[in-house]
Amino acid sequence: MHPQVSWILSRQAALTIVLAIAAILVVDANAAVSVLIGGSIGIIANFGYVLRALRMNSGSDPVKAYRAQAAGEGFKFLLTLVGFALVFLGYKDVAALPLFLGYASTFVIYWMALLKQR
Repeated sequence: MHPQVSWILSRQAALTIVLAIAAILVVDANAAVSVLIGGSIGIIANFGYVLRALRMNSGSDPVKAYRAQAAGEGFKFLLTLVGFALVFLGYKDVAALPLFLGYASTFVIYWMALLKQR
């Protein structure tokens, strides 16, 4: 796996864990579990994107690269929808705000990765 991809996924996992620890200290265990689930949905969706896009991308053809990125984004969207559907159907005590904060926190790492590039 590309080092930048590993950096992003590992930092997403670390941030999710830190936020879950903060949630258990400030709110309760249910909030911490919800943060972990939300962050996990983001991490799994991003990992699915990487696998799908890298598998399809071959060479320097810009059309193939675009199609690979589009397929990766579509797969990421599908994994995200399925993840949230499973949570809302199977975990009745989910705390919605911590869930979505955990998910949204995974996007912060993308911004950090862009800043790291400069």
